[in-house]
Amino acid sequence: MSGALGFLIDASYFAAATLFLLGLQRMASPATARSGIRWAGLGMLLATFVTFLLPDLHNLGLILVALALGTVLAWVSGKKVAITDMPQMVALYNGMGGGAAAAIGAVELLRMLSPVADPAVVGGMTLLQIPHPQAELALLGGLIGSIALSGSVVAWAKLDGRLDRRLALPGQNAINLALLAGAVVLALLFAGHGFRVGIDAMPSAWMVVAFFLVALTIGVLVTLPIGGADMPVVISLYNALTGLAVAFEGYVLQNEALIIAGTMVGAAGLLLTRLMARAMNRKISRVLFARFGGGGQAQAVEGAQKPIEAGDVAAMMAYAERVVIVPGYGLAVAQAQHKIWELSQKLIERGVKVRFAIHPVAGRMPGHMNVLLAEAGVPYDLIADMDEINPEFATTDVALVIGANDVVNPVAKTDPASPIYGMPILDVAAARNVIVIKRGRGTGFAGIENALFYADNARMLYGDGAEMANQLVAELKALDGGH
Repeated sequence: MSGALGFLIDASYFAAATLFLLGLQRMASPATARSGIRWAGLGMLLATFVTFLLPDLHNLGLILVALALGTVLAWVSGKKVAITDMPQMVALYNGMGGGAAAAIGAVELLRMLSPVADPAVVGGMTLLQIPHPQAELALLGGLIGSIALSGSVVAWAKLDGRLDRRLALPGQNAINLALLAGAVVLALLFAGHGFRVGIDAMPSAWMVVAFFLVALTIGVLVTLPIGGADMPVVISLYNALTGLAVAFEGYVLQNEALIIAGTMVGAAGLLLTRLMARAMNRKISRVLFARFGGGGQAQAVEGAQKPIEAGDVAAMMAYAERVVIVPGYGLAVAQAQHKIWELSQKLIERGVKVRFAIHPVAGRMPGHMNVLLAEAGVPYDLIADMDEINPEFATTDVALVIGANDVVNPVAKTDPASPIYGMPILDVAAARNVIVIKRGRGTGFAGIENALFYADNARMLYGDGAEMANQLVAELKALDGGH
């Protein structure tokens, strides 16, 4: 595109890309993440507006209707979604991005099969439009986007409790490889299909349909066997795949905004996936193609869980020098983050040094606990990651675990047969006293018994997280004479 309009569009896309990059950079810190989201959102708004200036834009009415519907639905759902359902929403929205990329690929591939304006007839055969030179990119983007779509939907269903956490077919990996090979064969048949085909027989159109059906099936079957402990990694991986799919389809459409935004999302998602997998001491291949952790018969947990009353816990924490609070998904379920922060403030007023310990995969998505604590107003300097806080547990008087399970389970270090063996954990067991707020005696999301709950230095405060935190605050106030 040339002329003043072309310069304006290119310059606007460059400005949008700059805003994307600056926004992403600011999202790296909790202190600047909110402004980073605004910057990136402004970039997307600019890119969307400029797209309407393209001279070859068609179906403007349908585009405006789609934008209006999408905006209203996103606004309403974003306002209504509970913080406990945030991982499910992220999975669904991520899948929509992959689905949009796959839809673009499907439309472009079918468009490549349309007859040319003046078809030449050779030996009774009609010459169809020669496949677009970027058909391979459309196919690749369609494959990745379809897998991200169906895989994200399965992840949503697992997180929402609509599917069993782990379902596997006999010979699962062989089936997945066979389906992938089938998708590759269909793609090769389409891209290398003879340029002269009979107009009454258009197998290429069926190839496109079959290709996307196979790709969607791959996403479902790959995700079904993945257990809950791996879900944060899976969500991050599908986010990266969605970005890559968008970038490939951007090349097909020759749209710079899609190329830039998709590449950034894909690169950031892949980096985050790598960091998440490293935090769990897992390879991506094992997440996708193997069960979580080792095999064999796990060691039986000995001992008994020892209950404690809220008054005793409050006294223990009130006279402690150092307290570390470890939040988990149960904190989100109980909506206890505000009460826990109120409890922390009461302790800080008494001179207790309080910190929050965050495991990289605590919760159901990357950064889940950071979002919860930020919502409650916890200062960023009180929040520590696993590598920073682990050396401090040995000198911690009380470690308060609320809703966390698998990320504090010591069998990850001691039992090679445990499904979570090898996963780095928070060294809560090294604290002088461990208090666990838990509804009951059930296992965590990975379905594994937690040896920490039976340790000599551990006590169980049974009950809803918010109610127990409220009781602890009341007990602390009583110790201070009601203030």
